[in-house]
Amino acid sequence: MKDALIGQLKASEEFFNRSTRALTEEDSGHVPADGTYSAASQVAHVAQTIDWFLAGAFDPNGIDMDFEAHDKEARAVTSIEEARAWFKRAVDNALKQLDEKSEEVWSQPLPDGPVMGGQPRFSVFWGIMDHTAHHRGALTVYARTRGKIPPNPYMDM
Repeated sequence: MKDALIGQLKASEEFFNRSTRALTEEDSGHVPADGTYSAASQVAHVAQTIDWFLAGAFDPNGIDMDFEAHDKEARAVTSIEEARAWFKRAVDNALKQLDEKSEEVWSQPLPDGPVMGGQPRFSVFWGIMDHTAHHRGALTVYARTRGKIPPNPYMDM
């Protein structure tokens, strides 16, 4: 199971990086509609959510539901390069935790709660991958609103 999740997480990282590489530092502050994240904040939010899922997997209180604080933290990031560095650290940490902890530990249930409550801890990786895919799609729209054509996420072109 761990090897499969490691492979899927690495693929998710690669797909995200490919899909969003059309966005450059000059696109950091781009906001396609009032109230939405900037491009930099959107990438930061993806990184933040990886950390959020992993922290919640081992917090006896479950996943932190203070979305106002999370939103504020993500919106404070104004550089795509800074956000990409956070994303890399978050993925690297997730891979490290996945590798270092036993399948027995990952199979233990998450605390009760509204986000995956009672499911095995390894379920957070499906949440991470789904959430990352969702936001990579949104970020391709950001690129298109800047007149850029995002690359195909599934092959290097």
